[in-house]
Amino acid sequence: MSKASVPPPSGEGNREAVGAGRKAQTGGILSRLKIDTYLLLIVSMVIAASFLPARGEAAVGFGWATKVAIGLVFFLHGARLSRVAVVGGLTHWRLHLVVLGATYLLFPLLCLGIAALPAWITPPALAGGIVFLGCLPSTIQSSIGFTVIARGNVAAAVAAASASNLLGIVLTPILVGLLLHAKGAISPGSAWAIVLQLLFPFVAGQLLRRWIGSWVSAHAKLVQIVDRGSILLVVYTAFSSAVVGGVWSQIGAMDLARLLVICSALLAAALTTTFLAARTLRFATPDEIAIVFCGSKKSLASGVPMAGVLFPAATAGLALLPLMLFHQIQLMACAVIAQRYAKRADLDAVTG
Repeated sequence: MSKASVPPPSGEGNREAVGAGRKAQTGGILSRLKIDTYLLLIVSMVIAASFLPARGEAAVGFGWATKVAIGLVFFLHGARLSRVAVVGGLTHWRLHLVVLGATYLLFPLLCLGIAALPAWITPPALAGGIVFLGCLPSTIQSSIGFTVIARGNVAAAVAAASASNLLGIVLTPILVGLLLHAKGAISPGSAWAIVLQLLFPFVAGQLLRRWIGSWVSAHAKLVQIVDRGSILLVVYTAFSSAVVGGVWSQIGAMDLARLLVICSALLAAALTTTFLAARTLRFATPDEIAIVFCGSKKSLASGVPMAGVLFPAATAGLALLPLMLFHQIQLMACAVIAQRYAKRADLDAVTG
């Protein structure tokens, strides 16, 4: 059939073509903006909880489901993390000390200072969540992914991010307990109980890895769905309690705008400090890349279930707001930085 004899598409075909074009255009926009689609799902849970919060017996049921989900998340973390990665966290000690220093010393000090600023700078209702953000471990997936893109030391990034999360199971609850004890958030005694609640499922996953590790690896997609679905459940439950407790009467649009500026400044300080530390200590460029990406980010995957354990139900939603905003900002900023590192590496390869 000649090109001229092809009939024009029907109205339905036109609509489908237009729909597909709009979908592709939307996907392209999201890709260019580096918007995390999973974060959009988390935001949708916040919106759902704002309009349809769980109350009464439903809230009790969601509360029990959340406890099970938190245990499941840390059990899966234990089952997925290989012993090689655990042991590898003890090797490249100079690099790991810089990353751990940024994660568990620099960030808590910066966030504690931000929380102590006047109320017209730092909204008091969000101060606890900012301190909580500073005490969290680094990310694993995005730290490694950005290191790969930037042509960095991937093995060191795997070990550093893994070590950060392993230590975070113990250090995060202790740091939050120490830094927020004066504000009555949690007590040191309950912090140890929280360590056991988070650590036991993780250790169980590690112990059973010999028998279930291959199954977990073979069903990575299913495990990811369970993992991420658990986090969505925790977010909905936390914000339901917060909405019932009047969270949106405590913060407004200007508070969120100030939080955006605070999170951006916090990330800029972390990126600058890790970069300068790597240069001052004369790390090779691949190691510098691993330090910058592992030492400047905070884990949403670990932070959401931890918030469900560390904070009372009525305040867990507020505690998550700084983390959710910081998570999206770090993804967008680090995507740009990783591309610049990659272009520099390509240029050096050509000129070298």
